Amino acid sequence: MMENPDFIEAQMQRSVTITTFDRLVNLVDQIYNWGRRSSLWPLQFGLACCAIEMICTAAGRYDIARFGAELFRASPRQADVMIVSGTVCKKMVPQIVRLYNQMPEPKYVISMGACATGGGPFKEGYNVVSGIDKFLPVDVYVPGCPPTPQALLHGLITLQKKIDQQTIRDVRWYRRGEGEEIPVPILGPDLIDLRQVPEIQRAAGVEIEAVEEEAAEARAASADVAARLAELRDRRAVWAERAGG
Repeated sequence: MMENPDFIEAQMQRSVTITTFDRLVNLVDQIYNWGRRSSLWPLQFGLACCAIEMICTAAGRYDIARFGAELFRASPRQADVMIVSGTVCKKMVPQIVRLYNQMPEPKYVISMGACATGGGPFKEGYNVVSGIDKFLPVDVYVPGCPPTPQALLHGLITLQKKIDQQTIRDVRWYRRGEGEEIPVPILGPDLIDLRQVPEIQRAAGVEIEAVEEEAAEARAASADVAARLAELRDRRAVWAERAGG
């Protein structure tokens, strides 16, 4: 007696795992993302008053260890996330970019506070950078001046949710030719972002061309004036000869 085909198919689906490539990649993504989001080790450094709130977040009252981020590492080689906590001055930017380049992939950046995000109350200061995102790719912004420990925890949870959406097909550290370091800005009279040098050169070239055109027009005008003066001198000489004769 032949059994019910639907019953046989149901038994096979329950007992046999049929794995396609997409399902296998999705399974790897889930395991991989779970491991990364559950062990985000922050880089141990602070810039200003927001760092005090970050320290409070790591203490017993708020206990950032509940989210797997209790190991603040003193070495960028062992860190997964950089929390830029406080005012970013121009003298500090080259060091921050250098630390970011020394962190292994995958790595993330949390901009903590109004100062790190956009300069805050010191935005118009001659030595303050209006946002660390001008130099580093920021994953999560935490507003506040300063943000509370709860806000930083919310930012960490937001980063974990973002990690859960990543797949090994798209992340940059699995792509060929996308592991280049961010050029360290040059600190002179002002910060020079080396990535903007071609644009600066083009702008300078346009300005030089405009100045050269103005100079050429001025020289042409000067030549016209000189020719007019020479003509007037000749006429005066002719009139003087006639008057003397």
